[in-house]
Amino acid sequence: MTKRQNRMVLVALLVAGAILAITLLLQALGSNTNYFYSPTEVAQGKAPVGKSFRLGGLVANGSVVREDMVVNFDVTDNKETFKIKYTGILPDLFREGQGIITTGSLVDGTFIATEVLAKHDENYMPPEVADALEKAKK
Repeated sequence: MTKRQNRMVLVALLVAGAILAITLLLQALGSNTNYFYSPTEVAQGKAPVGKSFRLGGLVANGSVVREDMVVNFDVTDNKETFKIKYTGILPDLFREGQGIITTGSLVDGTFIATEVLAKHDENYMPPEVADALEKAKK
């Protein structure tokens, strides 16, 4: 083989390797994505069955039932309501009427959550930012 042919083979191998690496990366990222669904979308069957996804909405008033470390509650988007079961410690901001996002999967019509995230209100400001703004005023 000539030098030119060796270079062409090397370039072809590099391009093929890059394509393979990008393909594997996209497959890995695609299988780890958690899409967000509202209770209405879940009730309409748009959520994946047997796969992890995010379900969010407001915690329905009067729906929180605690039994040791197991918490059952309903999440609503004011159109549909969905039952959630979570085992673990809930975030401090969790309360009825509060917006939350849960990660988990559907099992027999109940959403089994592995993670619960409570949203703060729009007036919240991290203490570090508040201190920096206060110092800037002086």
